[in-house]
Amino acid sequence: MIFGYRLVSRLARVAPAFVFRAIDFFVVPVLCSVLRGQREIVGRNMLRVKPDMSDNEIYRVVRRAYKSYARYYLETFRLPSLDKAAIDRGINVLGFEHIKDALTSGKGVILALPHLGGWEWSGRWLIHQGHELHAVVEKLQNKELFEMFTQLRKSYGVSVIPLDDNAGVAVQDALAKNEIVALLCDRDLQGNGVEVEFFGERTKVPAGPAFFALRTGAALIPIGTYFAEGFDQHQTLVLPPINVHRHGSLRDDISRVAQELTSSIEVLIRRAPEQWHLFQPNWPSDKVEKIIQR
Repeated sequence: MIFGYRLVSRLARVAPAFVFRAIDFFVVPVLCSVLRGQREIVGRNMLRVKPDMSDNEIYRVVRRAYKSYARYYLETFRLPSLDKAAIDRGINVLGFEHIKDALTSGKGVILALPHLGGWEWSGRWLIHQGHELHAVVEKLQNKELFEMFTQLRKSYGVSVIPLDDNAGVAVQDALAKNEIVALLCDRDLQGNGVEVEFFGERTKVPAGPAFFALRTGAALIPIGTYFAEGFDQHQTLVLPPINVHRHGSLRDDISRVAQELTSSIEVLIRRAPEQWHLFQPNWPSDKVEKIIQR
């Protein structure tokens, strides 16, 4: 596996543009084969966003999701080889004033984002604006692969915070310095999240974004970066900050803020559900149905 990632990483940095236009013909079928077991769950997740889709529409949107996923990896591998001018040409950012205004409070900014589109590109762009960006990332079982992606992100300026017992201290230290922390917020990786309604069904999402915002006073800002038409083209949408003022107990406030954040994340995903890279069970009903099928 690691050899394949390294090979694609090297090719992505030197390959001409026409190679990336061939993703639909070459890379996507490979992904569909390798990730065959995830196709059903991807379809279920797409139906949660657009419940009225026909079987043919589900097939097409799942295929587009795989295409988007392939593009994410190829572009991420290319990022270290691109200069500032190339990054600037490839992105249109709407709502950046929400981040700039929030930083004037001196308490830092938490960017809350789903696994959507090409979020790594907007991170590189933020760094070029002179901001310190920290990203909390899941620790992979394959240590060599995790180290490869860690070094990749560090190469273009991201400060990587592994999701472990020390992550909380690192996040609060960064926010205390009025820096930016990016947290993915649509999957409860550690199993200790807060319950919310997400696309009409109860599930759990990470408590971290709400907890850190309430504890530190940092602005909590939903953000999504989408692949646009054209090679290396993106659009980033920054939504207004979530209200993180204290109203009751910490537990109640975390639940309220997490639900408001989840509702904003739904807005971002609905703009391009085929770019939502959620290929795992994320609702209790997914796991129950799998047990029943067995």
